[in-house]
Amino acid sequence: MRILICDDDPLIIEQLQKFIESFFKSNHIKCPELVSFTSGESLLADSEEKDLVFLDIEMPGMNGIYIGNELKKANKNVIIFVVTSYSEYLDDAMRFHVFRYLSKPLDRSRFLRNMKDALTYYNSITVKIPVETRQGLYSFPASQIIAIEAQSRKVIVHTVQQDFDSIYTMDYWLNLLPKNSFFQTHRSFIINLDHVVDFDHFTIHLSNPQLTAYLTRRKYSSFKNAYLLYLESMR
Repeated sequence: MRILICDDDPLIIEQLQKFIESFFKSNHIKCPELVSFTSGESLLADSEEKDLVFLDIEMPGMNGIYIGNELKKANKNVIIFVVTSYSEYLDDAMRFHVFRYLSKPLDRSRFLRNMKDALTYYNSITVKIPVETRQGLYSFPASQIIAIEAQSRKVIVHTVQQDFDSIYTMDYWLNLLPKNSFFQTHRSFIINLDHVVDFDHFTIHLSNPQLTAYLTRRKYSSFKNAYLLYLESMR
């Protein structure tokens, strides 16, 4: 993982560095590579991976809105935190799917909460999940799993590429998949909240239009709350 800070204020850069280092230290995780820039031009000139970026909006030269759009064009999965005193830029920032909006002066507690969400999301799109079948072993990020379905004696892993017949049980998958983004809606279905299109009291429509998951009546409220919480964490 590589974390970048882009701000023309050296005091903000220093504060963000301290917050980031404190977050990883308190969670007993080695701090990733941390690189700072004082202009959007120097950030875009950097040719290495950009996994998580703290981006100021008001900077001389290229502003943060332009930089954010360019970063998303290069890597749609880059996690961007907008850091600014100017809330009027929020609508423009949301258009390139900013992960979070942090206002100056920075609040440490809020920063740490949001950093935890960012790391969880980063792991969901990068850490690979093994899928073992009778034909072989496959692996891909959890974000590519749409749903796990129990069909008679089979357990099917539906992914954005294809379906796999897993050799493991639903309980195995329930324990393996990230709790913040997967939910068991029925004894026959575990679904990825990121792939939900819409739902009613009985069914859930997913990003694959040919796949519909069942929703148990008694789980409707807890599922709705989990889904709304998930959407809130993605803002």
